[in-house]
Order: sequence, then structure tokens, then C-alpha cells
Amino acid sequence: MFDQQPTLELLFEQLGLDASADAINQFIDTHQLTSDVPLHKAPFWSKAQHDFIISNWKKDDEWSLVVDQLNEQLHTENKLSGSCHL
Repeated sequence: MFDQQPTLELLFEQLGLDASADAINQFIDTHQLTSDVPLHKAPFWSKAQHDFIISNWKKDDEWSLVVDQLNEQLHTENKLSGSCHL
């Protein structure tokens, strides 16, 4: 079982992405989404990444807080209003 408190770094590891601070910042800077594109429908996710995001967002557990954090950060340039719905 997964015993650590989820963080953005651990989320990136779970998604198979580079979890260094620089890589996370670069990913966020280069993968901004428009307000009409929900996080889970972003075109850059693989099926496995998409499924991980959906699964953990729906659980409304500690992981969902980190997924929400990523959602907010990927929508900063477009100032997403309200939450992203599944």
C-alpha cells in the first residue's frame, strides 16, 4: 500500500514523469490548458495517466487534493474559474 502523504512530486512519479522541481515547473509552464479543457481531457496524457487522474480525482481522498493542485496550476494562464468537473 502507499503510505506517504501525496505531494505534487509523488503525483508526477505516479504519472511516470520527472518529479524534480525544475521538471515540474517546466511541465506546468509548457502544458497550460485553456479553461474549456478539463485536466483529465488534456491531450498530453497517456491512457494510463488519464486513468490514474480520473480514478484518484473521483475517490476524493488525499490524492484528489494533489490532482486539484495540478489542475489549478495547469490553468493559471487562463484563470480557470470554479472547479473542473469530471
